[in-house]
Amino acid sequence: MKILLVGTGGVGEAAARIAAQRDPGGEWLEQMVLSDYSLERASEVSAKIGDPRFPAEKVDARNTDDLISLIEKYRPDLLFNACDPSFNENLFDAAYKCGINYMDMALTLSVPHPTDPYHKTNIKMGDYQFAKHGDWEKKGLLALVGTGMDPGGANVFARFAANHFFDEIDEISIKDGGNLHAEGYDITFGFSIWTTIDECLNPPFIWEKEKGIYTVEPFSDPELFTFPDGIGEQELVNVEHEELVMIPRFMGDLCRKVTFKYGLGAEFITMLKNLRALRLDDKHGKVRGTNLSPRDVVGMVAPNPVEVAGKMKGKVCVGTQVTGKKAGMDRKVFIYQTTDTEESMRRIGCGAVVAQTAYNPVLAMELLATGQWSGKGVQGPECFDPDPYIRLADSYDFYIGMMEMESEYKKASDKKAVLAVI
Repeated sequence: MKILLVGTGGVGEAAARIAAQRDPGGEWLEQMVLSDYSLERASEVSAKIGDPRFPAEKVDARNTDDLISLIEKYRPDLLFNACDPSFNENLFDAAYKCGINYMDMALTLSVPHPTDPYHKTNIKMGDYQFAKHGDWEKKGLLALVGTGMDPGGANVFARFAANHFFDEIDEISIKDGGNLHAEGYDITFGFSIWTTIDECLNPPFIWEKEKGIYTVEPFSDPELFTFPDGIGEQELVNVEHEELVMIPRFMGDLCRKVTFKYGLGAEFITMLKNLRALRLDDKHGKVRGTNLSPRDVVGMVAPNPVEVAGKMKGKVCVGTQVTGKKAGMDRKVFIYQTTDTEESMRRIGCGAVVAQTAYNPVLAMELLATGQWSGKGVQGPECFDPDPYIRLADSYDFYIGMMEMESEYKKASDKKAVLAVI
């Protein structure tokens, strides 16, 4: 497979490093072109990898002609979008025009309702892409969207649980938390500052079978949840996320409710609220005397996730809690992935958040390249057989675990385990 990677920021670099380590002999990865608006940055990543299959190129992801020229130069099988989601529409359309497959890790952006944003939806995440499903399908092309960790791996966990652990499902709840900290920093961003501000301050989605998708207040419905691997208890709140439009679209007949909650922490939430109060979250207005938006300024002065990565300690955990019934009994499981930032720095030279995200598209690339996954149209990872994904993740040493949580089913299983040894 020949891949054009657009965007060599934290996640783009991590994905390239993982792919290079995974397939040094080129058994399935023939080439991965590393392109970025900054040729210096793309060249830096290429030099770190030190493999001629990973050449560096300059590209303006907002310029369709520039993208098409680069696609025509290398003739890739897949355009892998590792940019901020604000670039998605142009990259998605460029791949379609050139007749190649496409992959990203986050959907096109939402636009909140102009008058009642905390009760009604307007343009939802992914609406632009899902509306073109039929066009991609007719052309025999695949756009595999939302294939990071969450969305992405978390969606696979939902499908895996539905296939193997439940007879019926009440709720699928994605939970994201961790205990990352960087010495000397009170506030740090684990990934794109722009994306963080958007998803945390936009109205969160919730999906229910009887009501469809609706919105609620940011940071609403706090819940205490205990994460595994020593991370411990955290308060989680509602945050806008892609799973709320992806999982119901493909699995809405299998469950009754889908939610997403994030462990942001009180200090981080206060910081975000203050940004909004000061209008520093504004991405359309201009700072007097400049061409910069207030959010541009925040992005320029806030600690850069790539620069801070080497100073971070702790773990991140993303998982899918599924509640339902098995064998007539209530059951609740949490299928999760935990990444330790110091370990990921040793393994691939990248921090936990970007590494955890980047493993998932590389897994999907290998599954597509080897024919274990195939499809047409605009699809999410929950549309495919999860078993090859889970097996392959283990061969990457990308840890996936499951907690059997307190329930009727667990109580019966515990009793059975005790009696089985006597």
